[in-house]
Parts: sequence; structure tokens; C-alpha cells
Amino acid sequence: MQAPRRVLILGASYGALFGIKLADAGHHATLVALPHEVDCINEDGCRVRLPLRGGEGHVEIHSKALVGHVDAAVPDVAEPARYDLIVLAMQEPQLRAPAIRRLLAAVAASGRPVLSIMNMPPLPFLKRIAALEGAALEVCYTDPSVWDGIDASRVSHCSADPQAFRPAGEPPNVLQVRLATNFKAAPFAHAADQKLLQEIADSIAAARVSIDGNVVDLPVKLKAHGSNFVPLAKWPMLIAGSYRCLETEAIVSIREAVHRDPAAARTLYDEVAGLCLALGADQDDLVVFERYAEAARALESPSSAMRALAAGAVHIERVDKLVAVIADHLGRPIQGVDAIVARIDALIARNQAEAA
Repeated sequence: MQAPRRVLILGASYGALFGIKLADAGHHATLVALPHEVDCINEDGCRVRLPLRGGEGHVEIHSKALVGHVDAAVPDVAEPARYDLIVLAMQEPQLRAPAIRRLLAAVAASGRPVLSIMNMPPLPFLKRIAALEGAALEVCYTDPSVWDGIDASRVSHCSADPQAFRPAGEPPNVLQVRLATNFKAAPFAHAADQKLLQEIADSIAAARVSIDGNVVDLPVKLKAHGSNFVPLAKWPMLIAGSYRCLETEAIVSIREAVHRDPAAARTLYDEVAGLCLALGADQDDLVVFERYAEAARALESPSSAMRALAAGAVHIERVDKLVAVIADHLGRPIQGVDAIVARIDALIARNQAEAA
């Protein structure tokens, strides 16, 4: 294989999944994390629980047992120029924190390629989609100025399909994967960056681990696609499921949000998928509703954004608003999305008032 790559991952929760896959393939991953997380990861490594194929339970993968390496650092000591690739794995509102803002400025200065595995696409990535020229997308971001200086041609974005969570009561270096699908990456604009992405994807695909004497191919791969629109496949899923977990005062799971009224979920899903097609996506870039609905049966918790909102958050990732703004920009507003935006706006306003 090629020489091991060094990857800096901003985010130690969801980022731990990407980090463990890199270490399994022989690479070195550094997770940017909070001080208590850094101490725990550097002392004990990362422990990620992955479901086995065929539904035969989970297996815990410990980074210290892998050929590669996972460590952690606080934002102020991370040096992006020392890495081959920067991965964004935080929720978008976290990027406005002063330490992360400074780190993103260093990322911009480093000239390193940036790959997002966030739900909210980086603002520079959207500038690569011709149909969005002139769209007022900045209003959808907690602080759009954090993207200043980031070269749009050096940014790619994944459909963040795998679902994972930190189990309650466990240390911060433990992550459990609930839905073990793949990261599907749009291409980089530059050939050298795309070559790096493909190299890492191939190494992850080839990696195997030994469990009880058996060589096992673990799920969750990085797939390098040729279309800029592949990451947009997540938008219908988020609107039909994740952002509908808090339509009433009682928060519900993604599974219930989808399956309590499958016809309504399908309508929203298909309308957002149609929006993606209007932006330039092909049908093959997207996922049919039936496939998503079946996967949603395994999603027994509310989405992280709606959990945060129910707990009083005043900032969450606003993919709902992004879809609404894009729909208006294209002259094809979606009533169901506008209703979701209005409800979330009202809940945020309530939370702001209660926090004042």
C-alpha cells in the first residue's frame, strides 16, 4: 500500500468513526477534541462498536489494536499543515467557537484539502454547484464568516449516512454505530486531491481485522464518487425523518417520524429529491424512499439536532432552512419544508427567550 497518511479530524464523536476506519487501514488520525476527551483518547485510544454483517451483534474495535494510530489534540495545538487531509466532523454551530474559528483559519492557510462528513455542507462546497450561483445561502449558517479564506476548489463533502452515538454513561472515547452505511464523497476539483481521496478510500476498502481468529471485513467504507450531487442524497432523509422528530411537544425517534405517516414522509422525501434533481443531480446520485424507510426502522432515537433543540439549544444545523432557501431560489418552494422551518424558528426563539 501507499505510505500511511496523516489526517486531522475536527470532532471526536462522529469523527471517531472515521478515525477508526483510517487506523484500520494503517493511517494516522488526530481528533480535535475537548480537553477531557483528549486525555481519555490519548490514554485509552478510541473504542468503536460496529454491527456485524447479518445482524449478529456488535464488535468493539479498539484503536490501540490496529496497525494505524488514533490520537487527540485540543484545537489550539493542532497544526493543519502537518497533515495530508482535513476532515470536518463537527456539527456546524460548533465551528463558531473561537478556538475552532482560529483552527479553520489555519486550515485555510495550510492549503490542505478539506473533506466534510457533516450533515450541513460547507458553504464553499455549495459554491461549486452552478445552479446555486447568487443564492443567499449565508443566512442558513450560524456564522458564515468561519468559511472565509477556505478555497472552494479544495473542499469536498460526504453524504454522512452512517448513524452513530455515544452510549450514555460510557467514557467519551466510546462510540456505537447504529446504522453502518458508507460515507459517499463528492469528487475534489483538483486531480491531486482526488487521487488522495481515492487512495484512502481504497485502503479502507482493503482493510481487514482479525476477530477470534477470523478475518473480518468491517462495514462503513469511504466511497469516492464522480458526482458533486451524491452528498445531497442526505437532504431528503434529513427532511423526511430527522427534522420531523419534534413536530409536537413530544420528541420521537427518527423511525417514528418516518413511519407514523409514511405517505407524508414519502411526499416530503420525493419533493426534496426533486429539488436535488433540479440542481443537477442524476437519479443514480440519490436513494429511493423505500430504501431509506427500511433503514429508518433501525433509528430508534431522535436526531441529534432535535434532541439539542428539545434540550434548549439556540443553535442547531439548519439543513431545513438551507433546503427551503434553495427551493425558493429555484422558484419551486416546498410547503412541507417551509412548515418545518417555521416550527424550528419558533422553537429556537422560545429557547432564546428562556435563556435570556
